[in-house]
Amino acid sequence: MFGTLVPARQRRVMRRSVRVDCQVVRERDFRLIGSRGVDLSPQGMLVMAQEPVLTGEPVVVAFRLPRSGFWFDAEATVARVVHGRRPGDLGRCFALAFDTLEPDAQAFLRGALQGVPPPLPSREPRIDYAESIRLAALS
Repeated sequence: MFGTLVPARQRRVMRRSVRVDCQVVRERDFRLIGSRGVDLSPQGMLVMAQEPVLTGEPVVVAFRLPRSGFWFDAEATVARVVHGRRPGDLGRCFALAFDTLEPDAQAFLRGALQGVPPPLPSREPRIDYAESIRLAALS
């Protein structure tokens, strides 16, 4: 019989629940597509959508941490689009993966986000069934 099921680890970096003033501009038409980030990591951010956006679109983003005068500028790619249909969704959002965020800026961001809590999960965690079976076989 199985013991505890192992949750799947899907993220490389912990996201942090922090509201961020930002400007996200689509490269192809320089249209503002988002101005409010809702979570952030040194690798990317989740932004409330003001305009429709497609996965894979290149964008330019500028953002400032709360209580900080330092602005971050980066090129990014839309990694995921949230349509706001699932229970717990914040509405229409898109996730950005930073393409070019300077290493010094990443280190500063990592330090500034320490101690900030992660966002609350909006759905049940996925299970890593292969790891769960492997651990059960070892017991």
